[in-house]
Amino acid sequence: MLDLKALTEAVGELDEDKVYEDLKALMATNPSSEQAQEVVAACQAGMTIVGDLFEQGEYFVGDLIFAGELLTNAIDILKPALGSVESGGVGTIVLGTVAGDLHDIGKNIFRSMAEAAGFEVHDIGIDQPPSAFVEKVKEVNPNIVGMSGVLTLALESMKDTVDALKEAGVRDSVKVIIGGNPVTKEACEQIGADAFTTNAAEGVKICQDWVS
Repeated sequence: MLDLKALTEAVGELDEDKVYEDLKALMATNPSSEQAQEVVAACQAGMTIVGDLFEQGEYFVGDLIFAGELLTNAIDILKPALGSVESGGVGTIVLGTVAGDLHDIGKNIFRSMAEAAGFEVHDIGIDQPPSAFVEKVKEVNPNIVGMSGVLTLALESMKDTVDALKEAGVRDSVKVIIGGNPVTKEACEQIGADAFTTNAAEGVKICQDWVS
């Protein structure tokens, strides 16, 4: 079996060649779905290292983008082994970056991780007005709405979106999680969201707890 600790370190160090090599070698052994999920968890732990190094100023935005792509590709390699987890049987998430914000790194990392955890994710993209969230919620009837934003002004858009969900009468049927640099406990309460996170792996865990 793969050395999970070494894999976590390789993801944390953005050692693309080692990560892909290890995963392809693992896939050649026809791993079980459980083993593949453990490997995804190890990759996610590596992403946490990347996030920490970014916060410490050792990694930059380009490194975060690279790490997000690395994780997406890693999950693609593992998908055949993840099997039924891939079906979206866990729950459904509507995800987007709110109006006025064009950042999608954190959103994309969260989407990759959520899909790997078995969620069906409807990503509506960046700079999305409240109406786009409402429309999608009515269309796919999700368990969870995820809103992402990096700019401080995103907080206002998040509040507008929650208000729009209330007005449309769909707020009570979904859990709302917000993510991004400016989100705090206070902001979460003000916006009217159910949870907040600045860490994609933690965000997925919150969503898993909600649907379990």
